[in-house]
Amino acid sequence: MADKKNIMTYAGLKKLQDELQDLKVNQRREIAQKIKEAREQGDLSENAEYDAAKDEQRDIEARIEQIEQILKNAEVVDEDEVDLDVVNIGCLVRVLDIEYNEEEEYKLVGSSEASSLQNKISNESPFGKALIGAKVGDVVEVEAPAGVVKYKVLSIHRAN
Repeated sequence: MADKKNIMTYAGLKKLQDELQDLKVNQRREIAQKIKEAREQGDLSENAEYDAAKDEQRDIEARIEQIEQILKNAEVVDEDEVDLDVVNIGCLVRVLDIEYNEEEEYKLVGSSEASSLQNKISNESPFGKALIGAKVGDVVEVEAPAGVVKYKVLSIHRAN
């Protein structure tokens, strides 16, 4: 079975590469020092600092492996070449929530970059799936826990 492609913007790729570098260079060194200091305290069977450091080391190594897997299957979207006739990954889309008559703006990104706090929505989320391929003026319906929500696409822009 082929690995799933991780679609992302260049900014998302750079962020992951920076995190991986920090984990491998800085955090590995720091945790090795913590383990060394905890070992020097003697009996490892009842050494909470040693156990905590080993747990942290396991978490760091798991995150390194996760990032390497994401990067191995990364497919970067060139935001300068995004077709602005339809909603696609890498663009900013301004929508109108029809029920509440509120305008909102979202950046459509790959699933590894999604962040609701930064209005970055995943292409794999119900909202993202509904928006992909929509044109200005289209009304899309999104299945939400509270029922179907309708949004009208007002504009599609290049993300800066």
